[in-house]
Amino acid sequence: MTDAELSAFLAQEAGRMLLVLQQSGQFADKALGEEGDRIANDFLMGMLRMRRNGDGMLCEEERDNLRRLESERVWIIDPLDGTREFSEGRGDWAVHVALAVNGEPVVGAVALPGLGLLLRSDLPIWVPPAPERLRIVVSRSRPAAEAMAVASELDAEVIPMGSAGAKAMAVVRGEADIYLHSGGQYEWDSCAPVAVALAHGLHASRIDGSPLVYNQRDTYLPDLLICRREHADLVLDTLARVHPA
Repeated sequence: MTDAELSAFLAQEAGRMLLVLQQSGQFADKALGEEGDRIANDFLMGMLRMRRNGDGMLCEEERDNLRRLESERVWIIDPLDGTREFSEGRGDWAVHVALAVNGEPVVGAVALPGLGLLLRSDLPIWVPPAPERLRIVVSRSRPAAEAMAVASELDAEVIPMGSAGAKAMAVVRGEADIYLHSGGQYEWDSCAPVAVALAHGLHASRIDGSPLVYNQRDTYLPDLLICRREHADLVLDTLARVHPA
């Protein structure tokens, strides 16, 4: 099984398990989120240790083993991105499985089980053209001030949504044109979505335009821009104007 096939299999299977749990009625609210985090993490990390034990691993739900810094290949996992949405019975949550090689997100899969979707870096789909009025997707609970300022400047439609994976994949799927986040994230929040976005020909960077680099000692990666390549300069220039460094 190739790395891309493995990432897709793992994301899809973990997503299937989570969907069964969400629909079972056995848990509710915070307990549902905690159980979802546990079962997805146990499955994903168990499978990776079985199939790719020589690689480094970084996972939201695991204690960080800094030996990963010695590895060229590091799997970066978010077993349940959007625990709040999952706990509330919503569909805008995701499973992230990515492989970074020398800091670059080269393989990724994002499962959106609540929507019945799996987006893969090795099987890009057609991205429909953007409408005349651009659409920017933001956090439904804490929309970033920078994103709202850019939306205002560009007269863009604002679309609230849950997890980071769901928002990033909304751009890949053509349901939004810009995902700009500045409220704080970690490597596992963005690595798989960025790998998928890049494979679909989209722009992905920090909000100052600098590259996203993974498998760092400090896993905090606070901001992210995913958009169509033809809009990248417009968004970055607008952001620099409304929110100068």
